[in-house]
Order: sequence, then C-alpha cells, then structure tokens
Amino acid sequence: MFEFDRFEGRRGLAAGVLASMLALLPGQSVAQTVPATPGPAGGPATEAAPTQPAPAPAASLASLRLAAQFANDRKPIRSGLVWRILSETADGSPPRIVARSSDAEPVFALEPGTYLLHAAYGFASGTKRITLGAQGLRDQLAISAGGLSLAGSIGDAPIAPAQLSFQVFVPLQGNSEGRLVTNARGSELIRLPEGTYHVVSTYGDSNAIQRADVKVESGRITDATLHHRAARVTLKLVAAAGGEAFAGTAFSVLTPGGDVIREAIGAFPQVILAEGDYVLIARQEGQVYSRDFKVESGLDRDIEVLAR
Repeated sequence: MFEFDRFEGRRGLAAGVLASMLALLPGQSVAQTVPATPGPAGGPATEAAPTQPAPAPAASLASLRLAAQFANDRKPIRSGLVWRILSETADGSPPRIVARSSDAEPVFALEPGTYLLHAAYGFASGTKRITLGAQGLRDQLAISAGGLSLAGSIGDAPIAPAQLSFQVFVPLQGNSEGRLVTNARGSELIRLPEGTYHVVSTYGDSNAIQRADVKVESGRITDATLHHRAARVTLKLVAAAGGEAFAGTAFSVLTPGGDVIREAIGAFPQVILAEGDYVLIARQEGQVYSRDFKVESGLDRDIEVLAR
C-alpha cells in the first residue's frame, strides 16, 4: 500500500512538471480550464458554473410633467382630459403612441428625445411638439374649448332628460345642419371647440322638434334650454265615451294633408306630438274608425275614437 501511494504521488508530480514545461515553449498556447468543485462524498467532482457577464445598464429616463389650460383665461383644466404621447420615427412613418393618461396633470417617465403631445378634451384638442432632455421637462397645452349643457321645457315645466334627445351640428356654407358633431341626451355635458353650433332637440319620438343656434365660449359652460310646444296624448278605441279601450288596436296619426306622423299598436298607447291639428285612424278586426283632434301645448289628455 505504501509503495502504491508513492507511485501515484510521483506520477502526479511528473504531470505537473510536464505542464509547466509546455507552457514555457514558444508558440504554444495552453487552454484555460475551469477549476473543479468537489462533489458530494463518494461522487464525482463537478465543474464550477462560468462567470456570467454583468447586465447592460438600463437607459436613463427623464420626467415629463404636463398640464392643460383654457386658451382664453388660462384657467387650468381639471377633468375630462385624455393625453397621448407620440414618438416621431426617422423613416417617415406615422408617429406611434408610447404613453397615455387620463389624469389632469400626468407625469411620464420617457427616454430623452422629441415627442408629440396630444390632449383631447371631448371633441376639442391641442397638439404640441416638445424636446425632452435628460433634466426633464414641465409643459402646458392651451385648448380653445368649452362645455355645452342642454335641456328642454314646456312652458316653465322642465322635460325629463330621458325623454329628450339632441343633435349638435356645425353649420357649413349656409346649411345649419352641415356636419353632425354628436348625438346627446338631456343633462349631458358636451365638451366642444369654441364656436357656434346648431342644436336640434326632439321630445319623444315623433314630431315634437325644436331648433336653436348656441355659442360655446372657451373656458365656460353654456346652458341652453329649448322650449317645446307639445303634449302627450293617449290613444283609445272605445265603444262609448269613457269606456274601456279595445286591446290590439292599430293606430295611425296623420296630418290633415295625409302624412303619417306616428303609428302604434295597443289598448292605449301614448304619443308625444307637437301642437297642431291631426287625424287619428284606428283599425280593429277589419273595421276602420277615425276622428280629427287638436293638440295644445302642455295639455296632456286622452284621445278617444268611438267604434261606431
């Protein structure tokens, strides 16, 4: 056993001397090896994991703080804004959106460079090109916009917002309804660019319609109430005045000239009509009945057709 150990020691020494001599020979290169890590007891040695390169440092970001104000009085816009940040491309392709926010005064962390700012305030907006440096930037956009709040009434009585619908137009070349901007409901705040608009208000779903021109000023809310002259009528086909209405009756409301204004089916359907003269036709089991009637503004009532 002793002689064997001495032999193994001499062999290891000789190998070490040989490696040293090869390293000294000119023109020779020696491959660099990774030292082995002893394995578990009784197991083979394992190689140590090679050293991983350090990760590249992240690109530095700069802070971009934004706010918007009304163009005329420089008052800040506190709500209703949607911001978009677009980056310009070197190849001439359309800019791409790199950040969004609906905060009134957003803060963005972006790489330094040139950007397009776009802030939408309802149907109004503002755009600006900025250069963001490493030190950051605080900037503002001015928007020429205001608010429009619409309502309706009959005399002094307000109409429930759910019964009203509005259309807002931009007049073009003498045409008051040149371009439709939006459809809206009553009590809804509409954000618009500063200017003059044509509003069409419909009460119910027939011919109770009013029109008006309104002016929207930057930084202000314009309250506009359109006054309707109309009434709600309940249609009935009865055997005698004040009697029970026949179910499943088909009604047609016509102008004196024969134009159909409204059609409905039921025992007592309700219809909102502009004030004026009308002809009511009722059809029941193949029989046709009719009568003339008049609508007076603000006077809701039953309109009965006698089945005889």
